[in-house]
Amino acid sequence: MKQPAAKTPDTELSQFRVTGEIPVPVLINWLTSAAVPILLFFAGRAASADNNSFTAALLVTFAALLALNSLVYLGTRLQSLHRRGFIGLITALFTFLVIQAVEDGSAIIWLFAYPPVIFYISQARVGVIACAGGLAALAFLFSPAGDLIFQPPYSTSFRISMIIVLGFEMVTCYILDQSRRRSKLRLLKLATEFEFAAKHDALTGLANRREGLEQLDIEYQRYLRSQRSFSVMLMDIDLFKGINDRYGHHAGDELIRMVAGILRDQCRKVDTVARWGGEEYLVLLPETGPEEALKTAQRIRAAVEAGSVKVDRHSIGATISVGTATIAGSESIDHLLQRADEALYAAKSAGRNQACAAGI
Repeated sequence: MKQPAAKTPDTELSQFRVTGEIPVPVLINWLTSAAVPILLFFAGRAASADNNSFTAALLVTFAALLALNSLVYLGTRLQSLHRRGFIGLITALFTFLVIQAVEDGSAIIWLFAYPPVIFYISQARVGVIACAGGLAALAFLFSPAGDLIFQPPYSTSFRISMIIVLGFEMVTCYILDQSRRRSKLRLLKLATEFEFAAKHDALTGLANRREGLEQLDIEYQRYLRSQRSFSVMLMDIDLFKGINDRYGHHAGDELIRMVAGILRDQCRKVDTVARWGGEEYLVLLPETGPEEALKTAQRIRAAVEAGSVKVDRHSIGATISVGTATIAGSESIDHLLQRADEALYAAKSAGRNQACAAGI
């Protein structure tokens, strides 16, 4: 069977967002909304200057392409295409501004806007590659070979300062971005842990009563739509108080964990196994009729009877009593649980270590 691809930190982060954080598509559209009028403004300035119609035309083209990129996203909602299109366009735009020495060469300072934007809207690896490539390209432009090809109008002191300061900014943006990503990953892990804790019992790792009721309601709604029956089992450990009194509560906890482990092993993956309270458990059996539910209950009862735990050199065993009930007609969840509880009481009354099915 094909194994799912491993999740990278960037993949995990793409599925998680801190409340109040600006989504990447929204940020790109905001940046585009700001960039288009700025480009048109400088295109107007270039058009009014002598022999700058080429620069004006290209600036207008970049403005149009950026706007088109956002419009395509609004129509398709393809985030990856939206992000890649924006990165490609601003990379080409900044390259043009630097090489063409727009605004008498002063447009080169727009390069300082590139690192924070690229790190925020893309994966860390993409940001590192883009910034390293941009810095190398700038160094080439300022080299003797760049002078021969492009003839940039920048002084030696400006070139040295520009490369050093831009490199410093790129490194700083990378460090801050890594800190942001690590913080988000910690929040993601905490959120996952809290979600698990809210739905699971701390002692056994089984679903807790709240999660059991939620899954029961989901299955009940499915039953109302499809009329596919389901069953529940209510069970508890026989004479549990006596075990606690004789061996101590730590022995009782070990027995509770043992029964939970047996339930996990004996039940299907589609079943919901929950600690209902104390030494009592609930098992939800989707698409299961009364005969199969009782058969499952007997199998679990026998497995628990055969099990034991060692506590303080004592081998301690236990038995369980089980009551099963299958949904019928339009009865409510409360009524279904009541019938299962009555069947459990009948199993106790019959001498314990029994499994009984509820009547309709």
